[in-house]
Amino acid sequence: MARISAVQAGGINLVHFLDLVAWSEGTSTEDITKDDGYDVIVTADVLGPNGRYQAHEETFDSYVDHPFAFGRPAVLVRPGPPPLTSTASGRYQLLLRYWQAYKAMLHLPDFSPVSQDLVALRQIKERGAISSILAGTIDQAIYDCSGIWASFPGNQYAQGGKSLSVLQDKWEALCIA
Repeated sequence: MARISAVQAGGINLVHFLDLVAWSEGTSTEDITKDDGYDVIVTADVLGPNGRYQAHEETFDSYVDHPFAFGRPAVLVRPGPPPLTSTASGRYQLLLRYWQAYKAMLHLPDFSPVSQDLVALRQIKERGAISSILAGTIDQAIYDCSGIWASFPGNQYAQGGKSLSVLQDKWEALCIA
């Protein structure tokens, strides 16, 4: 399925930044994806029926709407206390509650790759990171967006994540490619 172009995004650096997010979140490199991470449901070690943690890997096939939009229960990521559940889906691991707001705000017809890209770009814009990305000041952009993506350093999610130096190296590789 098609994704947003550099022209639509506002510049090639913005497309590279979207690729950086997907790489950092692990969706574009997930071995089960059939669509560059746009089809990935939250992956984590989840509590299995035997009481042990096991890998949860799953994709979705329909881009009609967010995979959790029709009442599907959230994935139990950690039993707690307090328990951690997630509806993170797509290339940028967008939670259902945010998807619903952005879908209405941006008048998006579906959860297609283009719609996912548009939401991610809107989130980046809301964090004031567009000018940093266009200027190639990637460190600032990463920190500006750390409240969105758990894989970015400086976030409040306590889910690990990538180091700034690893993200800088990946950014350089994306810009050279």
